[in-house]
Amino acid sequence: MMMESKNNIRECRGNEADIAIEIRDVTKTYGKHRGISHLSFVVPKGDIFGFLGPNGAGKSTTIRCMLGMLHFQKGEIRILGMDAKKQTREILRKVGYMPSEAMFYPSMKVKDVIRLAVEARKMNCDSEARRICDLLDVDREKRISELSLGNRKKVSIVCAMQHQPELLILDEPTSGLDPLMQEVFFKLVLEQNARGTTCFLSSHVLSEVKRYCKNVAIIKEGELVKLDSVENLLRSGIRQVKVWQGGQERQFTYSGNARELIRELDTMQVDDVLIEEPSLEELFIHYYQEEA
Repeated sequence: MMMESKNNIRECRGNEADIAIEIRDVTKTYGKHRGISHLSFVVPKGDIFGFLGPNGAGKSTTIRCMLGMLHFQKGEIRILGMDAKKQTREILRKVGYMPSEAMFYPSMKVKDVIRLAVEARKMNCDSEARRICDLLDVDREKRISELSLGNRKKVSIVCAMQHQPELLILDEPTSGLDPLMQEVFFKLVLEQNARGTTCFLSSHVLSEVKRYCKNVAIIKEGELVKLDSVENLLRSGIRQVKVWQGGQERQFTYSGNARELIRELDTMQVDDVLIEEPSLEELFIHYYQEEA
């Protein structure tokens, strides 16, 4: 898989103007503890890109390296054509970031937190901030300490989107949001994307990735295990196989030659068989399970 991701980089580097995120052979360790290892992939401009993996896979570490919050020991990261180590301030002016946990000064009012977020960029986004607050039903007069997790998450959405950034980096954005607000949130994401904003969505919610993302990278224990379009993943050569033998059901995932599968099934003396395309959830499990 690493070869696939490096080929992807070589194909895209010819036209840097079309690249929003370029990560090349990046390694970040915490002493003896794993972070990310030799990570490489490219996100084209205008994409809604899914960064998929369970908690602890290295998703947040990757994002913090992208934003200059963590120093990585090896490799290179370029965001919107700029070096993530040397041009962090310039990058942050063009990026909207929504962390997995929304932390603000508890004594501040919501409206002041929102204003502070754009004043740091020397911008005035009052009109857009009010519009997003209205869509999300955000009470601008409340103090942060009075808000639930879901309402703090809404404030984080406003802070990330109000300046209409070139790149949106969203780390587990829907955790804490009720289903209705999740729908509103993705309506805003699609709206920003239609304007030309690239969206980088880190998630472990497979239904979100399937519904909204064009391309996806799957990360496991800090390493890239798959990089492809969601469409290609869903029509991959992998098949979910169910067989019935002596009244017992057995299920497995198969990715080899179809003739070999049929020959193998014939030797198993099965009573019945069902072969179908796997769901994204089953594909994810396939890429995460240990090799036999």
